[in-house]
Amino acid sequence: MKLSRPARRVTLVVHAVGAAGWLGLTLGLVALALTALSTESHAATEAAVRSMKVFTDWLVLPIALLTLLSGLLLSLGTPWGLARHRWVHTKFWLTLVATAASAFALRPGINDAVATVAAGDPVTDAADLAAGPLVSLGAYVFMTVLSVLKPWGLTRRGRKRRDQMRRASAHKRVDGGDVRQTA
Repeated sequence: MKLSRPARRVTLVVHAVGAAGWLGLTLGLVALALTALSTESHAATEAAVRSMKVFTDWLVLPIALLTLLSGLLLSLGTPWGLARHRWVHTKFWLTLVATAASAFALRPGINDAVATVAAGDPVTDAADLAAGPLVSLGAYVFMTVLSVLKPWGLTRRGRKRRDQMRRASAHKRVDGGDVRQTA
């Protein structure tokens, strides 16, 4: 499958906006978690934790899925491919893991923090509240670096496909240049 130029451009913009939004939401979650953990005011802690819940319930998962799907479409519809380049392959798996972690670890952890604060207890477990967004932030920054630098070269599958394409184009040149008119 090959995307047309307009479709590729639209998908690339959607992917970049989704990734930037996911990164921004994560920065917001980090700021809210640090606020909840560092303030002495129970009202401020409760407001920060409830705001984190709104972010994770309504925004993080849809944007994560948008980023995952647009990245998958880009990889399958462009010459980069999903398994041809190590950086694309790494980004795909990291995005998949980050999406699953957002759904199955981040949201339940924040829901537990909301229940704790609603019961009137202070949030004392920083690992539950801040660790998830901080790890996510590190992963998103790393994926951004991969997108910009495109390190590591081709995978074994990518090298095999490149060699096949070179052989096929060499045969075409030889066959195409050897045509003579005989009559």
